[in-house]
Amino acid sequence: MIILQPQNYTLMKNTALTKIHESLGAKMVPFAGYNMPVQYEGVTAEHLTVRSAVGVFDVSHMGEFLVEGSEALTLLQKVTSNDVSKLAIGDAQYSCFPNDIGGIVDDLICYRIKEQTYLLVVNASNIEKDWNWIQKYNEGIGAALKNISDDYSLLAIQGPKAIEAMQSLTSVNLSEIPFYKFKIGDFAGIEHVIISATGYTGSGGFEIYVKNDQVEQLWEQVFVAGASYGIKPIGLAARDTLRLEMGYCLYGNDINDTTSPLEAGLGWITKFTKDFVNSDHLKAQKETGITKKLVAFELTERGIPRHDYAIVDVEGKQIGVVTSGTMSPSLSKGIGMGYVPKEISRPGTKIFIQVRKKQIPATIIKLPFYKV
Repeated sequence: MIILQPQNYTLMKNTALTKIHESLGAKMVPFAGYNMPVQYEGVTAEHLTVRSAVGVFDVSHMGEFLVEGSEALTLLQKVTSNDVSKLAIGDAQYSCFPNDIGGIVDDLICYRIKEQTYLLVVNASNIEKDWNWIQKYNEGIGAALKNISDDYSLLAIQGPKAIEAMQSLTSVNLSEIPFYKFKIGDFAGIEHVIISATGYTGSGGFEIYVKNDQVEQLWEQVFVAGASYGIKPIGLAARDTLRLEMGYCLYGNDINDTTSPLEAGLGWITKFTKDFVNSDHLKAQKETGITKKLVAFELTERGIPRHDYAIVDVEGKQIGVVTSGTMSPSLSKGIGMGYVPKEISRPGTKIFIQVRKKQIPATIIKLPFYKV
């Protein structure tokens, strides 16, 4: 007799633009609990569009938390690694939530919206985990917390032509917003829009935050304004190749619950001028020195490095592991990142990537892979 086991079907969420993606012929895949467009015309073509012109990503699956009140700064200084006190209104800051065992809960961007109001933007796959983590530390502090992830949509308009293509949609002078700053203004006929000079591609552009019921209007007007600039929709696969060419970390690959921010090359967002979660441990690690380090490498022969492939020495002994890898559309060569012992982490060092039964030679390089 066959006994049917109850199936645990997880219902995927849609973004407010899912139907538009489907109508454009996007290949949709489950990602972090959402139906997301992984590609439209193809990864390489989409990647090169962002490098040379302008492309639009729906990244509405990202999480957004509001932290407000007189204790907002106190909470954020405790749970994040970077120094939030340095932010003026209109500033954005890359940071991470260190955990209490030497690793990272998540990486994030912190925006200072008003005097006592901050917006945290976190990874889609970690929304619940991050929310619980912040709430845990807020119990004794008492900042006002609000999870607005399901209410807001986010478009990333990226590429060297983004400013010129989008200027007609706003009275804000886009060319005057420096990197990692933002303005709140009109955009595509919508008031009070966050226009942030941030992104995950290395090709310039903006991230635009609007309410869900406004994003269809935003999408339509962005594509009308950008038509003569060669604007195209871009999927998550090209987002990954673009960020990897810049050496930007991806949570779950290059950083996770067990990787220290110092090992991951994120010492620049880890400020020991304040007390934060596990800062004593990380400070001691900085003083004694790390034993492994996240490095970037290029293959010197044909091949594609992939996540979890072994990094080996000339004798075939495993010395590390690939955390991210791809065939670079801009450089037409295999590139990747991975952890190796600190003593062999210098640029110029020769290593090998185990691709099935073959050991492909590679050279450690200084980031970024792609230089504008």
